[in-house]
Amino acid sequence: MSGVQMITVEPGDGDQRLDRWLRRLFPHVSQGRIEKMCRKGELRVDGGRVKGSTRLLAGQVVRVPPLPDPDHKPAPARPRVTDADAKMIQSCVIYRDDHVLALNKPHGLPVQGGSGQARHVDGLAEALRFGYDESPRLVHRLDKDTSGVLLMARTREAAKGLTAAFRHRNTRKIYWALVAGVPTPYLGEIKTGLVKAPGHGKQGEGEKMIAVHLNEIDSTPGAKRAHTLYATLYRVAGRASWVAMEPVTGRTHQLRAHMAAIGHPIIGDGKYGGSGQENLGDGWGAQLGGVISKKLHLHARTASFKHPMTGKQITINAPLPPHMKDSWDTLGWTEDLAAEDPFEELQ
Repeated sequence: MSGVQMITVEPGDGDQRLDRWLRRLFPHVSQGRIEKMCRKGELRVDGGRVKGSTRLLAGQVVRVPPLPDPDHKPAPARPRVTDADAKMIQSCVIYRDDHVLALNKPHGLPVQGGSGQARHVDGLAEALRFGYDESPRLVHRLDKDTSGVLLMARTREAAKGLTAAFRHRNTRKIYWALVAGVPTPYLGEIKTGLVKAPGHGKQGEGEKMIAVHLNEIDSTPGAKRAHTLYATLYRVAGRASWVAMEPVTGRTHQLRAHMAAIGHPIIGDGKYGGSGQENLGDGWGAQLGGVISKKLHLHARTASFKHPMTGKQITINAPLPPHMKDSWDTLGWTEDLAAEDPFEELQ
């Protein structure tokens, strides 16, 4: 065992999570042990108690309690990325420069590992080094079943800049979805509170976000304000619509919960769309039936941001995933029908 260590955060290591910083210094220390040290108050920053998610600042002093020697209990080896997975994730790259990389994340691929998730973007990141010593870092997330633009930072400086941009909402993200029914007015906004309702499984499976009225946010524990812009682009009679959405806030499942809250769930959304009911034209039910896929029809189409190093405005568009492309073909739509900025009137 090592003794107590007092480690000063170096200038280049600021603005990152405590747990990630610690695991870079001590890769043999598990995430579970880090969380336990935080709970017991053994791991401290400038003398204060912290969580694993606490963000460090350059110059802060971290108290690290005695740790086992690296050979005490080797950390499990990270599974090697197979040639097939490396080829797959590399084929998803739609933008790359010296500091930033963007993927068109496939539907069904988690961004990070979790319960029963052995294959995910973070675990495949080493196949995205393209000659760099370190793997690119995640700076935001997409749900497992949401496809589209996922930004990653190739350098620590870029990670700091992009993370700050997302935190301060200095990025724009436009999503495309196929929804049940036709939202009216065609162009509008949704403002509610969102609160997490616990799931019923042993590990909290089934938890979902519930919309609450703005007047009830302050009296609802855990509720947070959520704001979404939407634009109805094209429709199929009264049965379904192609909708663009821009999240002004970034709450969990915000777009899915908001569209369901106004009676127009996203097609393929069993969690928020009526347990797989078929839509009969009344604006409810998450399936259209026929040849339309039962997969979630939600796609992060566009990400716009200032480059963290050059300051240049960058806009990245991701083509539709195969199941949504098939639905668009069936409904007679093409990607070039959408306005570049469907929310220009709301700006």
